[in-house]
Amino acid sequence: MTPAAAVPDPASLGLRGRHFLKEADFTPQEWVGLVDLAEALKAERASGSEIARLGGKTIALIFEKTSTRTRAAFEVAAFHQGAQTTYLDPAGSQIGHKESIADTARVLGRMYDAIEYRGAAHRNVELLAEHAGVPVMNGLTDDWHPTQMLADALTMREHAPRGPSGSAVPFGELTHAYVGDARNNTGHSILVSGALLGMDIRVVAPSGLQPAPEVVATAEQIAAQTGARVTVTDEIARGVRGADFLSTDIWVSMGEKQEAWDERVGLLRDYQVNAELMAATGKDVRFMHCLPAFHDLQTAVGREIYQRFGLEGLEVTDEVFESEASVVFGQAENRMHTIKAVLVALLS
Repeated sequence: MTPAAAVPDPASLGLRGRHFLKEADFTPQEWVGLVDLAEALKAERASGSEIARLGGKTIALIFEKTSTRTRAAFEVAAFHQGAQTTYLDPAGSQIGHKESIADTARVLGRMYDAIEYRGAAHRNVELLAEHAGVPVMNGLTDDWHPTQMLADALTMREHAPRGPSGSAVPFGELTHAYVGDARNNTGHSILVSGALLGMDIRVVAPSGLQPAPEVVATAEQIAAQTGARVTVTDEIARGVRGADFLSTDIWVSMGEKQEAWDERVGLLRDYQVNAELMAATGKDVRFMHCLPAFHDLQTAVGREIYQRFGLEGLEVTDEVFESEASVVFGQAENRMHTIKAVLVALLS
């Protein structure tokens, strides 16, 4: 195998012992540095020469929300780097039931080198960080999804247009348009991460489903430093024109009331990512999705959507999801490589 390029010294990022809670906690240089580290670690793994930098480390994984990619990515990344994990679901711990989050943090912080949390209120992960005494990482909260953003950034670098040297053009020359429900963790994180990367970042959503004003303000403040262009609009054609990457997320979470489904689908029908919307970019655009996606009738949710709304796909059509433009499964794999970079940067 071809030897991988040397992995940069993780200590050079200056993140050892830090928490990983949301994108805005990092400088643009730190954020890009994590992407660079993930790219190098991925190449090292592919070359068969991976070095385990986290031998003897232990990581508690708290999951109050179910997960496929986040759990698998943390467990595999830790294993590759020589660390051990303990998975704690709602039935496997007393957190929030018989024991407060602060008390749980003080217990786990004495046994583990780091804690990951995936749940609802962002305040919960902040409380863990305040009391644990060890690095705490956000696997997803209602407000932010930072591990996904690093995976998205690495995916965009891998599929970006090539410059004269054959390497990817800089993030500052890329346009990323997110289409759909954006008043959530994905919409918030995409806006702030894009600003940190210096991109032309656009959120295209109905006025009632746009990011919180304070999040937009944060992104604009960062953009003033990085040269990013921040756009939030309900004008679909304007928002997607010229995009190199087009992404979306599910419109409705399971468990929400029927009224929420009816309202959300009514608002977002025109924002579905389909062949027409892809063509409206005027570019050789790539499609991204953090998954799971409701794109066919092969799931119980997909069949329910069809019965209620007559839609064979919800936020994205199967035609786009299964097309050559779709990079969603490489994007999913990159969750593991970028989470590995976070673990190495914080713990090695």
